[in-house]
Amino acid sequence: MSPFSPADVHHPKSGDGRGGVLPPEVGGGGARDPSDGFPDYERRLKRARLGLICGIVSISMIFMILTATFFSRQSAVVIDSQTHSSVRMWTPARLPVRILLWNTLLLLLSSVALEFARRDVASDMVLAPVRAIVGNTGEMRFHVPWLSITALLGVTFLVGQWLAWQDFRAHGFRASTAGPSPFFYLLTGTHAVHLAVGILILLYAAFMSLFRQPIEQKRIVVEITRWYWHFMGVLWVYVFALLQFG
Repeated sequence: MSPFSPADVHHPKSGDGRGGVLPPEVGGGGARDPSDGFPDYERRLKRARLGLICGIVSISMIFMILTATFFSRQSAVVIDSQTHSSVRMWTPARLPVRILLWNTLLLLLSSVALEFARRDVASDMVLAPVRAIVGNTGEMRFHVPWLSITALLGVTFLVGQWLAWQDFRAHGFRASTAGPSPFFYLLTGTHAVHLAVGILILLYAAFMSLFRQPIEQKRIVVEITRWYWHFMGVLWVYVFALLQFG
């Protein structure tokens, strides 16, 4: 009879019975940490999506309040002390439509570029286990820096917004001017601030390899930023339409 205890599911053995190693677990990593590997990817992605939804709802509420104030001020009237008649304080404003249209095109192109970036990151994540095999470097191919291109288009959009503000101001419409002028600066400025946050996250995702972050983390960042960026694009179209036709 063998002096060694038999192996079972809870006490696996290998070799000749003298000790042994536990079988590998899904997700890799010898530390047996619950946060290790692919199984945790879906859970972390769900948490990130929940945070994104909360952020989008908060931003939407800000613009809903601004919209309500916009229409409230538009319909406001004052009483003329001389004629004793009601006078509307809302005066028409000339928007720099051509610049704003170019900015809209830049933002739409940046959304397309971000979709290409998401596709590349998803492909890298699928091929990551193959490339991790010792001696297998995988297929060497040129990667278009779609994340950097998206961020560059976003920065160009902000520059275009600054040019639009300068053009608007050159025609006598300042932030203190009565009518829709303050709302032009307030709505476009608030949108620009939130878009700048997305640009910073894109730049972080583009250089995550320098921080030795795993590809799963990069994909989560890209997936969340993708939806945030598309939301910024839809929000800008809404702001543009509100200022032009509201």
